[in-house]
Formats: sequence, structure tokens, C-alpha cells
Amino acid sequence: MHNGYGPPRVPPPPAEAVRPPRRVDPVPGTPFGLVQLDVPPVTSGPAIGGLLAGIGSIVVALLVGCFGLSGARAGWGAWAAGAFAVLSGLAGLAAVVLGLIGRRQINRPAPPPAVRFTGRGIALAGISCGAAGLGLTVLAFIASLVATVV
Repeated sequence: MHNGYGPPRVPPPPAEAVRPPRRVDPVPGTPFGLVQLDVPPVTSGPAIGGLLAGIGSIVVALLVGCFGLSGARAGWGAWAAGAFAVLSGLAGLAAVVLGLIGRRQINRPAPPPAVRFTGRGIALAGISCGAAGLGLTVLAFIASLVATVV
């Protein structure tokens, strides 16, 4: 009950709360309070997507080399390598772009009630894997072209 002096008393939140409240502000003129919870950090989605695309780019770049070198004698190796090189190149480029978008999202300052994003290492790994996938694709495609010509 409120005695008319000072702000009304707000009962504490229940002890079985999943997350403890950050702050409880009384609502003037009512026996209620406004509970403000901490927002847990969230891993950046573009960073995760960049890492997955980068790993996929490396795997497909290895297929470029395998198909290019195994089919070089038969004459179809460069064609198969070229088809997979396009896929690997697009995946590597997407990984780099998504990793950069993820880093931008993570580095953006957010006021306390907003969602904070984490995953700086995941974004960096996505950029690195994407760049490695692009490099391996170029090397494997050149190796398949040389093996087909020689």
C-alpha cells in the first residue's frame, strides 16, 4: 500500500526469473513497475553466413582442382573445372562481402537497450576463408588449364 509520501513501493521481481532485471522503475500513480532487462549479445548472422560460404568456397575449389586434373587427359577437365570455378568464385566473393558486412554490424555502437552483436572472429574467419577459396580457385583452374594443354 502507498502512504502518499515519496514514490510508490514496487514489489521485487520473482526469484525464479530467468534473467535478473537490470533496473525496476516505478510507474507514478500505480502500484506497478517497469522492468528493464539486459539484452544478451547475439552472434552476427552475416558473419556466420560468411564463414559458411568461405568454407564452401574452399571445398568447391578443391573440386576444381580434382576435376581439372583428373579429366585433363580426356579433354573434359578444363570444362568441369571452369564450371566449378564459377561456383567457387561466387561463394568466395559472397564470403568476403558477408564477412565485411558482419564486421560492420559488430563494430557499430549500440545504446544499451539495443541488441549487441558478437562474432568478430567468425567474421574474420569468413573473410579469410573466402579469400583463400578465391585464391585456391584461381590456382586450381590455372593448373587444370596447364594440365589440359600439356
